Amino acid sequence: MSNNAKEIDLEQAAELIHALERDLAKVQGGAEDVQRLRDEVETLRNVLNSPVQRHHWVSDSLHDIRDLLDETVDEAIYEGTTISRYAADIGRILGL
Repeated sequence: MSNNAKEIDLEQAAELIHALERDLAKVQGGAEDVQRLRDEVETLRNVLNSPVQRHHWVSDSLHDIRDLLDETVDEAIYEGTTISRYAADIGRILGL
């Protein structure tokens, strides 16, 4: 790990992704922003399940998900998730 990369709590990240996947499954429809978020969550799940754990990959994916949460304005997302809670949790994991 590089000196600039922050150590990520991989267990917390996995728990957050599990909860986010569960909530995204409740969202009806397939709006483009919702699908992008689902895709990014799946990518992070795959990174977390990889036998090679790279904290900077997890950090990059968490940043991408947080950005998508911040950008998401589709009302469908609000039906199944609490955007601010996930954004705050990701920020905490990243040490922001």
